[in-house]
Amino acid sequence: MHLFFKKKIKINISSNKHEGFNGWTKCSHCSELLHEKQLTENLHCCPKCNHHYRLTGMQRIALLADDGSFVEHYTEVQPQDPLQFFDTEAYSKRLVSAQNKSQRDEGVIVGTALLKGVAIALGVLDFSFMAGSMGSVVGERLTRLIELATIKRMPLVIVSASGGARMQESIFSLMQMAKTSAAIARFQQEGLLYISVLSDPTTGGVTASFATLGDLIIAEPGALIGFAGSRVVEQTIGQKLPPGAQKSEFLLEKGMIDCIVNRHDLKEKLFFFTTFLLGDDNARKSQTGNSHRG
Repeated sequence: MHLFFKKKIKINISSNKHEGFNGWTKCSHCSELLHEKQLTENLHCCPKCNHHYRLTGMQRIALLADDGSFVEHYTEVQPQDPLQFFDTEAYSKRLVSAQNKSQRDEGVIVGTALLKGVAIALGVLDFSFMAGSMGSVVGERLTRLIELATIKRMPLVIVSASGGARMQESIFSLMQMAKTSAAIARFQQEGLLYISVLSDPTTGGVTASFATLGDLIIAEPGALIGFAGSRVVEQTIGQKLPPGAQKSEFLLEKGMIDCIVNRHDLKEKLFFFTTFLLGDDNARKSQTGNSHRG
C-alpha cells in the first residue's frame, strides 16, 4: 500500500492558433519584437528602426491609389513557355506554382488610378511573383501602359521591386529591356512626366532599363538598388565595395536617384511632384479630359 500515492492529473491543452505562431515576429533589421498587427498598421515598416518591409503589388496599389479608383488593364496578356524551358523543373510548373503562391497571374499589375484626385497610369511590380522578374508579359503590359499614358497624356508612375530579367525566358526577357525603354523614350518626347519609384530590391535588367529612366527617381529608405549583386561586382572590379554601396542612401549621395521618401509620405510626395512639375491645372486635365478607365 502506497500511503503517499498521488494521482497525476492529466491536463489537456488546446489552441486555435497554429503551433509556433502567435502573430509575433522579430525585426530582421533591429531585432525588435513586433506584432503582425503593429506592422500592418504601420504600412509594414518597423516602428522602431523604420525598416521598410516588402509590399505585395495590391498592397502597394492600396497605398497609392484613391479608394476604389484603380482599374486594372491588360490582364488578357498571359505568360507562355515558348522555349519549353526546364531546369530543376519545367517553367510551366513554376508559373503555376507562382500563381498559386502569390494569387496573381504575373509579376506586374498595371492600370489607371486616381492619386489624390489626379488621374495617373500606374504600374507595380510584385516581388511575390517569381521575385518580380521581368519576362515577356511584364514587359508587354508595361509597354502597353506607357503607350496608353502617351495617348491619354497622363503622368506615369511605375513602382519597381524585382530581381531582374526572368532567366527562364532567356532572350524573350532581355528584349523587354529595349521595348520598355523605347516606349519610355517616346513618352518623354511628348513632354510627359514619368516618376520611377524604386523599392527593395530593384536589380538586374529592371534597373538597367525603365526603372532608372524616370524624369524623377524616388527610392524608399534602405532599398537595395543595383545591376549585379555585390559579390559579382567585387569579383569583376577586383576590390571590395564600400559599406552600403547598393543602398538607396549611397545612391542618393552619388546622384543616381533624386530623393528618398518614407513610405508614409510617398502618396503625398507623388501628388506634390505631379502637380508641381506639370502645374496643378495640367495635372488635373488628365482626369477631366481623359477618363482614367481607359
